Amino acid sequence: MGHGHDHHHHHDETGSAGADVPEALDLSVPETELSPGDRSRRRFLLGAGLLGAGAAASVLAHPGAAEAAGLPHTHGPLGGGTGKGGFRWLAGDHHIHTQYSSDAQYRVLDQAQKGRAYGLDWLVITDHGSATHAKIGVDKVNPDIVRTRAELPDLLTFQGLEWNIPAAEHATVFVHPGKNEVAVLKQFENAYDGSLLPATNTAEQNEAMAVAGIRFLGEQVRKRRIDGALFFANHPARRGIDSPHEIRNWRDADPTVAVGFEGAPGHQAAGIPAPNGRGGARGYYDNNPSAASFPGYPLESYRTWGGFDWMTATVGGLWDSLLTEGKAWWITVNSDSNVNYLDQTERGPGSDFATNGRYDDPVYTGTINTSAGDFWPGYYGRTNVGASAVSYRAVMDGLRAGRVWVDHGRLIKNLDARVRVAGDRRDATGTPLGGVLRVKRGTSTELVLDIDLQDVPNWAGFVPSLKRVDVIVGTVTGPAGDRDVFTAPDTRVVKSFEISKIKGRISLVYALSRLDRPFYLRVRGTDGNRTQPGLLGAAVDPHGPQLDVTGAADPWGDLWFYTNPIWVLPR
Repeated sequence: MGHGHDHHHHHDETGSAGADVPEALDLSVPETELSPGDRSRRRFLLGAGLLGAGAAASVLAHPGAAEAAGLPHTHGPLGGGTGKGGFRWLAGDHHIHTQYSSDAQYRVLDQAQKGRAYGLDWLVITDHGSATHAKIGVDKVNPDIVRTRAELPDLLTFQGLEWNIPAAEHATVFVHPGKNEVAVLKQFENAYDGSLLPATNTAEQNEAMAVAGIRFLGEQVRKRRIDGALFFANHPARRGIDSPHEIRNWRDADPTVAVGFEGAPGHQAAGIPAPNGRGGARGYYDNNPSAASFPGYPLESYRTWGGFDWMTATVGGLWDSLLTEGKAWWITVNSDSNVNYLDQTERGPGSDFATNGRYDDPVYTGTINTSAGDFWPGYYGRTNVGASAVSYRAVMDGLRAGRVWVDHGRLIKNLDARVRVAGDRRDATGTPLGGVLRVKRGTSTELVLDIDLQDVPNWAGFVPSLKRVDVIVGTVTGPAGDRDVFTAPDTRVVKSFEISKIKGRISLVYALSRLDRPFYLRVRGTDGNRTQPGLLGAAVDPHGPQLDVTGAADPWGDLWFYTNPIWVLPR
């Protein structure tokens, strides 16, 4: 069906080298040589900051920017994936600590073995940046990672670190494995870790150092010292110190490196009610504003919502404000595993972390730890990446491209989301997560969503049930005049699907209106156990996640999935 339909409209205008560039986007073509329509389009794009300097990796940017950001430039798969939608969906976690962190205890192999057993295909070891780590840990952990790669060849184990972002929170930084992985991470940490900078630095100086650190990583890739580097801001709203303009500055410093933030923090076991658990706040989000916090953030931003960070969970909130600019910025989910719930080990007795840069190997105690706030990697949350192959490069490319959906508690088994021209029913056709579909104005498009419902128990021992799927749409308006804006007034839930089926696959199609202005969409789903109108009102989000109450926030009773966005733009 539909095979006679004209499919050329699926393709982005960022074709292979040597392909024709639309004249409106080719700034080497004088304006006087453009048609009135192209001239108008160029002026709009230039005025919105979507062409020329500063536009790299905006989804509306000049040809080449999309590839630079890893965005797919056609609707089809990028490689030889065999999984759903033409990709291999690889589950992972980019925020994991070991005995080389002062607040953790496990061997690299402990975390990797458990992560693999709990279904992960890739993970990143991210011990804390510090004077001790820079001096000792970054070197010492590498042989353990190399041994783990040999011991678990079907698990992709990256070396990274948790960066103390100057003037801000923490971030995962990791690089492609290779002969220079330690040297680059060590040089980066010594030069740019916030814990190692002069205490006399002003906030402005530290913010500039954060930008310089991200640019340094990009330069190492361009110099071919390493094959790739990525940055994700971790637990961004926890303390209110990642201001909106800092997040924009990180992303704009190098959009091939700084690509997103945690949509949900780790430490989810901290919400398990007492006496069986810690009885605390999911993610340890139990803070209040400080002098270092961005004053515009509401008090509600210091708590999780359905386990997710306020920046992501709020429809029309900070994440959406970035997406309305056309900024490629993605969300992930991780464990932030330090000390794990129900574990029966402790740090080796007599450990001297300050001298050795590590704790001695953990020892068995026989005592069950019910106060720990973390789950093992893969036990609760996962970041699912659409990769063209099972390789380090393919995982990094998939993350950079935003081909990512995330879930808690294995709410669903698998997901594939595409936007296509309405009625185009070719198999696996359409633009995937993170992608850009360009069509003529007036063209009707539709979202096609295939979800494999969960049919096996999760690690808590029950089979989750998906009850509702929400489609969220926002208008793309171009760069914000105020870089501290954190709202997107035109973004809202446009459709909710109530799910009654309990097993098998559901295929949902949502008709998008004829294209009259650029927009993006993203998708969210829930078990329906805890919902309330969103922070910006029921007209924006009628059934959003509830604010998590400390002491009464069992993570297993409140499960959600989120996708990254797809853009639809006029050509």
